[in-house]
Amino acid sequence: MKPGTRNLITDIDGLRVGNSHCEALKSGVTALICDVDNVASVHVAGGAPGSRETDLLQPENTVQSVDALVLSGGSAFGLDASTGVQSALREAGKGFAIGDQRVPICPGAILFDLINGGDKQWGLHPPYRDLGYTAASAATGEFDLGSTGAGAGALIGGEGLGLKGGLGSASTVLENGITIGALVAVNALGAATVGLQPNFWAAPFEHDEEFGGLGIAAVPSVESRQMRIKFRDKQSPGTNTTIGIIATDAALTKGQAKRLAIAAHDGFARALWPAHTPLDGDLIFSIATGTKKTVLTMDEQIDLAGAAASTMSRAIARGVYCATDQKNDLFPSWANYFGIN
Repeated sequence: MKPGTRNLITDIDGLRVGNSHCEALKSGVTALICDVDNVASVHVAGGAPGSRETDLLQPENTVQSVDALVLSGGSAFGLDASTGVQSALREAGKGFAIGDQRVPICPGAILFDLINGGDKQWGLHPPYRDLGYTAASAATGEFDLGSTGAGAGALIGGEGLGLKGGLGSASTVLENGITIGALVAVNALGAATVGLQPNFWAAPFEHDEEFGGLGIAAVPSVESRQMRIKFRDKQSPGTNTTIGIIATDAALTKGQAKRLAIAAHDGFARALWPAHTPLDGDLIFSIATGTKKTVLTMDEQIDLAGAAASTMSRAIARGVYCATDQKNDLFPSWANYFGIN
């Protein structure tokens, strides 16, 4: 197995990604636009989720295909981002056909970044609808990682109070030619690095020094094994959340897509410690474009599940690794804190 050409979720044909953020706000939106028919689902494993239109993605419900998947900052205010993405897609004539009308299907999920040093005094209406529209309109095959889009204001646990999170992505091409890609906004309660060391928990899965090439950490001392939790003494539900998308060009049923989202959560657990806490809203959307028509054997489905977890782990580490420092940040970036370029 190896990364795809871009090492991004857009190595899967028919998918584009757009980012939009405001530096003063320290928040933003990431939109995954789906230009081909697909099968989509979702799985929530955290205790404090925030989402829109996730019920329709359950295997027993009617809608199979989505037009976009939306990741946003802003806590519950960020749910407006899907409306902005919907507007851009409706202008483009896309959506679920009902008579002479089209309704773009744009499920979304949010993370909490309201107390990260940004100016949230936006007046009567939050800016996320406009940020969503801009993100969808900017969608392309190439996009930036780190402090951009939904990861613009993300924070995670770490040595001291914490570190900056960010937007990450990665891809894997399996031996059978199937591609799997991950896109994630990392805003976890827990840490992506091991103890007091700069090494990432995801290190066993790294390809080509994509997040520094530091390798697997030495066993941390007893003292440094304490969980590096963000805002340890000021916790409340909803102040964290890692939200992501796992995608493949394999042909899957809606039930199999659900299982893929479940498997990808193992990537959260391998890249973040702790993960899936009562105070994280950890959620993963899944999408299968089916452009590779081959029906997977059971062995191939197992390989796909494993690749989903490892690819998601790599995407998480890349999001933190690529974060950059901005004015009024509460926490430093990984590169700044550990003094590694």
